[in-house]
Amino acid sequence: MLELKGITKDYPSGDTVVHALKGISVAFRGREFVSILGQSGCGKTTLLNIIGGLDQYTKGDLVINGRSTKSYLDRDWDTYRNHSVGFVFQSYNLIPHQTVIANVEMALVLSGTPAAERHRRAEEALRRVGLGDHLKKKPNQLSGGQMQRVAIARAIVNDPEIILADEPTGALDTDTSVEVMEILKELSRDRLVIMVTHNPELAERYSDRIVRIQDGLITSDTAPVDAARERLTPEQVQAHAVADARKGKRSMSFRQALSLSFTNLMTKKGRTFLTAFAGSIGIIGIALILSLSDGAQNYIAETEQSTMGSYPLTINATSMDMASMMSSMMGTAANAATEAADGEVLSRDLVTNMISSAAAGANENDMVAIKEWLDSNPGDIDELTTSIKYSYSTPINLYASDTSDGPVQVNPATVMDALGISMGETQTEMVSSMGSSYDVFNELMPNEDAWSRDFTLEAGELPRAWNEMLILTDENGRISDYTLYALGLMDQSELRGMMADVLAGETVESSPQTSYSYDDLLGLTFKLVPESAKYAERADGTWADMSDDDAYMTNVIDGAEEVKIVGIARQTEDSSLSNWGMVLYTPALTEHVIEEVDVSPAVEAQEADPTTDIFTGLPFSDDVGVSLTMDEIEAMIGQMPSDQADQLQSYIDGLRDEGLSDEDIAEAFSERMSEQTDNATYEGNLEILGKDSLSDPSTISIYPVDFEAKEKIDQLIDDYNDQVAADGEGTEIQYTDIVGMLMSSVTDIVNAITYILIAFVAISLVVSSIMIGIITYISVLERTKEIGILRAIGASKRDVSRIFTAETFIIGLVSGLLGIGVTVLLDIPANAIIYAVAGVENLAAVPPVAGVALVVISVVLSWVAGLAPSRMAAKKDPVTALRTE
Repeated sequence: MLELKGITKDYPSGDTVVHALKGISVAFRGREFVSILGQSGCGKTTLLNIIGGLDQYTKGDLVINGRSTKSYLDRDWDTYRNHSVGFVFQSYNLIPHQTVIANVEMALVLSGTPAAERHRRAEEALRRVGLGDHLKKKPNQLSGGQMQRVAIARAIVNDPEIILADEPTGALDTDTSVEVMEILKELSRDRLVIMVTHNPELAERYSDRIVRIQDGLITSDTAPVDAARERLTPEQVQAHAVADARKGKRSMSFRQALSLSFTNLMTKKGRTFLTAFAGSIGIIGIALILSLSDGAQNYIAETEQSTMGSYPLTINATSMDMASMMSSMMGTAANAATEAADGEVLSRDLVTNMISSAAAGANENDMVAIKEWLDSNPGDIDELTTSIKYSYSTPINLYASDTSDGPVQVNPATVMDALGISMGETQTEMVSSMGSSYDVFNELMPNEDAWSRDFTLEAGELPRAWNEMLILTDENGRISDYTLYALGLMDQSELRGMMADVLAGETVESSPQTSYSYDDLLGLTFKLVPESAKYAERADGTWADMSDDDAYMTNVIDGAEEVKIVGIARQTEDSSLSNWGMVLYTPALTEHVIEEVDVSPAVEAQEADPTTDIFTGLPFSDDVGVSLTMDEIEAMIGQMPSDQADQLQSYIDGLRDEGLSDEDIAEAFSERMSEQTDNATYEGNLEILGKDSLSDPSTISIYPVDFEAKEKIDQLIDDYNDQVAADGEGTEIQYTDIVGMLMSSVTDIVNAITYILIAFVAISLVVSSIMIGIITYISVLERTKEIGILRAIGASKRDVSRIFTAETFIIGLVSGLLGIGVTVLLDIPANAIIYAVAGVENLAAVPPVAGVALVVISVVLSWVAGLAPSRMAAKKDPVTALRTE
């Protein structure tokens, strides 16, 4: 039962108030056809809107099924309009961009009905009004009568208790009006139908009851209701309340809002595309910057990885502060600003500062502790490095297998000596610490994953055993003549005197280019001679260095273990290795040499008597002098190798030439032997023999995967040093970072430029967001009537807001995708230009993560831009909206 009690409705109009309804009190039965008659402006439509919950009364009360609506909230009115009321308007009020069946389904969409059930009920309602064959048509394809039937079908699809018809035949011809009235009459058999009209003939013919209104008051009622008698019992009121609660109010889902907005946008394809394209301009700008920046970062990362392969972080057993020394060498270290007086020139400490700076940073690293720390994988350091390489002081002595012309040393290479260029020990160590070496033989990275980055196998197989090696050519399949001389494939005797000829101004002709087959190179073999094998025991039990004795060395080489070339490989473009060609062996060879030296007779002899120098037979002591007679001296010389014996005999003959007696000569010789014994140590002798321990490397080379990883490794070392300092035990790690000294943070510079450019381009994103907000506002104005229609069939303010939010979401999504798509296309000519100018291939490419992020940003910005227009749409008065054309 529907009952109005003293309903008044006032409208402000300027400084006055218009009283549209002046105290309407009327009740309606649950099943009847009521016509409300009256002249235009008498309040008929206002009364209908109040009954339908579209408009709110000023005073009085609207009682629905025994429940007062004074306490109704917005959601209660939304539920009421969606489930209990169906509107039929004079102007049909269909959504033009939706199909006939979609218009009818809309009320079911708002009530949360499942899609299949929704379609079935909508089709059934349309067939009921005779439009079963027009389901897929748009409203503009129907006649007036057909559109009104669609409106009726929409009104009844939710099976409401009340049908409200506002001049339903006002725009129809007579025949069509009759058809519509017949439908409404039929509907009144099982529900309340209230029709507003100013056509008394239709009212008299079809209505069960006629209520006349004039100037906001009811003037007559042909079948008034006794409210007291028809009023529901408390039990009936409770039953209706429970039923209403079960109906509830379900909001339109975002997916449904997307569908509705997408259909609307497709009716304005041109404007939608232009809006999306305008919104994508900022995305295109940022995506282009990121594609170039990311490409540059990837290129830098590849370069960095290659660089880190040549310039690792190096930890030496004895470390010096190379950065301070280089700073002093370049004159950048701090100096007292002492100015010379007029007429004077003052000296400036450069060498002294250089030495003192390096000495101040000198440090003995605890290599055993550091290796144990690295082996424990602190901070997942294995993930931050391509490899961690341990080097040992034990030399890898290799000789040519053919000794027919005497011993020919292959490694360490003697090419520079043949040229007459002496590389002092200090110079060699400095060059080696800076990531370069004149050795042709080099150890492979322990991590085999780095091998595929550095080279590809051309012939043979990869070295696996300790006695297998690999020849590496440059990327063009070439080997430098330096390598060929070192390997003995070219005769080093050709080099002798060459430097002297050049210094004398003579022209040196280039050697003819030679070629070698893979079979020639794969057949190469070398002999491995441990350092300790160069020493032989004398008759008196002491040991002598026999490396200059060709006969002895030939015999040692002939009996030595053989290593062989098993593969030929070619460098890759990303290789971190030298590009002049080299021979590579596995870490297993170093381990094998260390093990061989460890069990060699000379090392065992020295380890058996740690207090005695096996080279002199004298004890390691600073306090014990050597006292020899001439007979003992002559006997000692007689047991020495010829070259050493000749050297000492020349020394004695020189003393005799000075007029010294045998007694004085014996004393001088003894003093010389004492000095030699004083300088000798047990550890020093073992080092001379090549003794080493796998747990105590002389150098640790850490190869980070990139600069970012290097910074993390730096931090891990800093944390280690902090822990050592806190514990007060052990020594801090001192290491050499050549890359850090020579290169600035290129990545940071690229990032800074990227951020600056993005900041500028982001302005266009703001502008496009404002534009999208304006377009959404225009869309709200264009769809004002649609807003009224949606509110009339039960849409909440939130539903209306969601529809326009969905529209901005679609525009933002299309803008983002369009922006990324255009960028991908623009990257094609950009890459062509970059390749033509810089020779770098495929530099520009949109990063997938950044592309997704930009699409999300586009959606978010569009959504934010559409918030204000969406809220404005939600706040529109439904009655005013329905009157908008």
